[in-house]
Amino acid sequence: MKKFFKKLTVLYLVVVMMVISGSFAFAAQDGTTANPLRFDENGKLRIMHITDTHLADSNIDQSVYLIALACDREQPDVVIITGDNVLNDDDAAVTKGYIDRLMTVFQDRNIPVAVTFGNHDSERGAMSREELMAYYNTYSVSISCDDGELLPGCGTYNIPVLSSNGLRIAFNLWVFDSGSYDEEGNYANVLEEQVEWYKAKSDMLRALNGGEPVYSLAFQHIIVPEIYDALEKTTIRDLFTFKRIYSDNEYYRFDPNGINYGTLHETPCCGYTNHGQFAAMVEQGDVLGIFTGHDHTNAFGVQYQGIDIVNSLSTRYNGDRFSTQYGYRILEVDEKDTSVYETRVVHWYDMFTRDDVNALKNADDSLGYNTVKAVYTTGKIQKSLETFLRVLTRIFAGRQVSYAD
Repeated sequence: MKKFFKKLTVLYLVVVMMVISGSFAFAAQDGTTANPLRFDENGKLRIMHITDTHLADSNIDQSVYLIALACDREQPDVVIITGDNVLNDDDAAVTKGYIDRLMTVFQDRNIPVAVTFGNHDSERGAMSREELMAYYNTYSVSISCDDGELLPGCGTYNIPVLSSNGLRIAFNLWVFDSGSYDEEGNYANVLEEQVEWYKAKSDMLRALNGGEPVYSLAFQHIIVPEIYDALEKTTIRDLFTFKRIYSDNEYYRFDPNGINYGTLHETPCCGYTNHGQFAAMVEQGDVLGIFTGHDHTNAFGVQYQGIDIVNSLSTRYNGDRFSTQYGYRILEVDEKDTSVYETRVVHWYDMFTRDDVNALKNADDSLGYNTVKAVYTTGKIQKSLETFLRVLTRIFAGRQVSYAD
């Protein structure tokens, strides 16, 4: 009897692996499913969200230096890059040079990378989105997908995450190309065809999971229009209150009765037309949070209809007044309970100490010393001024304007 159950167990595992492998093979035929990731031996998954690097001659040395240092410190299992990645130059060789500098960071560390695009990636320059994606995919660490003619844009796909033992799909990551501009020149949104693709793929994952949703996180460049439903509307514009995009007299701020974290620093710039992406996610019940960039200085999250709508900082250093405040986001998922996740923002100005500055000076590392010194010294001043302004606003306006990251 024991031998029978042992054989039955082995047979079951073989069938499960065939189903999982078959589902990947089937899904991969449509060019919208990446090779799977896997929870590590401790059942953990660490994601680094990088966005709006805008790499060009003026900032690439400092930005790549900081990104590499962040990767060394965080040791992410995967990096997801959500658009406005590099300057698309009129000379394709120049654009490829920028991509090389960025991707070499991850290639040298053997970190899988998933890429999608923003509004600036192909609004000018010699390379189309498809050509850009093809070049990113010349790197072996790229797990990005070109969805070809199946879907609008380029770079809408999902990344299954296997359990630590590799026997089931335990989690999922969605990556969407949220477009650039619509026919009227307004910001775009994820389109109907992409929404229908998401629903069909979500249903497929649910079927493989015994009828239960496979919990997931979503990543794209442009924030969903429902962000304004999650904020508090006011007719008064004051500190840390922002005018709604495409409106004349609507202003928004954190809703004190909602679930909030981080800091709102600028107007959330969603697309003009809503094509139903967020509503579909609510209906499917599998997405825990949707993470975007586009708005460079926003590092906030709000919860709406059970989904976190989250914006991450620009991940670069280019010498402007927000540069020391820029940074990256880390997300962590535990295989034991994939219905929740943890996230934190790391600002450049919180990465370093005076000892780090002195060590780089003594090491005769001029790039590192000058970059870290600027981030550390200017950043501490800016952080102090920001904190003072928020406290002042709370005293005189009687409301909270920032929350723990």
